[in-house]
Amino acid sequence: MPRKTWRAALAAYASPSTFVLLLLGFAAGMPYMLVFSTLSVWLREAGVARETIGYASLIGLAYAFKWVWSPLLDQWSLPLLGRLGRRRSWLVLSQSLVTLGLIGMGFCDPQQHLSWLIAIAVLVAFSSATQDIAIDAYRLEIASDSQQATLAASYMAGYRVAALLATAGALYFAEGFGSTGFAYKHSAWAGTYVLFGLLMVPALITSLIMREPSVPIRTQLSAVRYGFAHQLASVFVLIILLVSVPAMFTQLYNTDFASVLFQGTTWKDLLMEDRAFLRAILYTLLTVACLSSMGRRGLAPVLTPINDFILRYRWQAFLLLGLIATYRMSDTVMGVMANVFYIDQGFTKDQIASVSKIFGLVMTLAGAAFGGLAIVRFGILPILFIGGITSAATNLLFLMLADMGPNLKMLIVTISLDNFSSGLATSAFVAYLSSLTNLKFSATQYALLSSIMLLLPRLIGGYSGVMVEKLGYHNFFLATALMGVPTLFMIALHWAQEARREAREEAAEGEEPAKPVDSVL
Repeated sequence: MPRKTWRAALAAYASPSTFVLLLLGFAAGMPYMLVFSTLSVWLREAGVARETIGYASLIGLAYAFKWVWSPLLDQWSLPLLGRLGRRRSWLVLSQSLVTLGLIGMGFCDPQQHLSWLIAIAVLVAFSSATQDIAIDAYRLEIASDSQQATLAASYMAGYRVAALLATAGALYFAEGFGSTGFAYKHSAWAGTYVLFGLLMVPALITSLIMREPSVPIRTQLSAVRYGFAHQLASVFVLIILLVSVPAMFTQLYNTDFASVLFQGTTWKDLLMEDRAFLRAILYTLLTVACLSSMGRRGLAPVLTPINDFILRYRWQAFLLLGLIATYRMSDTVMGVMANVFYIDQGFTKDQIASVSKIFGLVMTLAGAAFGGLAIVRFGILPILFIGGITSAATNLLFLMLADMGPNLKMLIVTISLDNFSSGLATSAFVAYLSSLTNLKFSATQYALLSSIMLLLPRLIGGYSGVMVEKLGYHNFFLATALMGVPTLFMIALHWAQEARREAREEAAEGEEPAKPVDSVL
């Protein structure tokens, strides 16, 4: 990609698209926090049991599995609303449901209508996740790869501001309206959620008046189309498969095969008496049905975007998927223990909140904005490489802080640089993922790739507490910094491959004979 001047890079932020993504980012960040973090505070203040609150947090799984129904947004336009265009129609539907859902949550008192409150929160979560899919697809289709980082930075700014408003701001409003930890008042929380529901209206108006992305006719004609019934069936088949496979192995693990091998129990007795064995058979049959020829035909709308990615990149797909799965490993695994580390170091809650909310937010947005400029100026891969280095290297600042004790100045420096590198890496990574997607399947492929991005880091992050107990904070932060090294090698290898490909293309263009003047006339 040819380099541009800094003035041209700054001009990328002056486009109307950046303002649209700012408002859409605000609309995306608000409902996520209101059904996940803030809802937990509301439920606890209303006297709901901790176990119930823990189960309610599973609402957030809607965001982790949004790729399951993302093919619907790629292949199917909504009736009536479809006149707005494929992307805008889904945005208007999802934002309308989020708006009505947040207002509806406000009218449900968890002390009397807890089931209704949770049910509406589930609707809001699925609608919000659908909105995320549509926003990502819209962003991919309105700009080139070089502009994706600036759009991502604008989106991130709106998202982070909304997240702060929907957490700290929501608690402030609820407190101001009269509900405290000592005197619960439902009307205060009702007013808060109705207010945030109304704050979705600007984004809804934006979706109604902004332009629909113009997908090239060639892309439209070459896209594989499936009927709505087939699309919906593929979602159900995929859900059954995702549930059946882990359940099958779990039930087989719980089956008492030892009694057949060592205690003389017959298979008939095992079938009649061991419920785990019966459930294992059921889940096995469901898995086989999903993977049969008929099941694979049913899964075609979901499998087609995956096949497209593999066919386009062939053996390089493994390198790309490895890079995607490990790029955020270093900071994600470390981040799980960050707040626990601050407390263990002796910092007060006020210090942690002030530094992380003020310095953290400002530096994250600054890093994202700088990343967007740098990508327009220098290209994606150089900034992706720098983002990988800084994300891993800033973990060494935590290592130094662990040896210094509760040093407030060092905490400010550490959080500021860590959040700046995180914003830089995020904007670069969003631009990189965007460059890998095919516009024919933009919603599905981006949702799937972004899910892969957090899968392995989240799984390893679940053992971060065990790592701290065994290694101590000093060695833990060193280990998380080293987790970023393999990613750097993969970026370097991919960068070298791209350089060779571009060199071959330039050489091929240079060998083409010049066309005579008469042929142009």
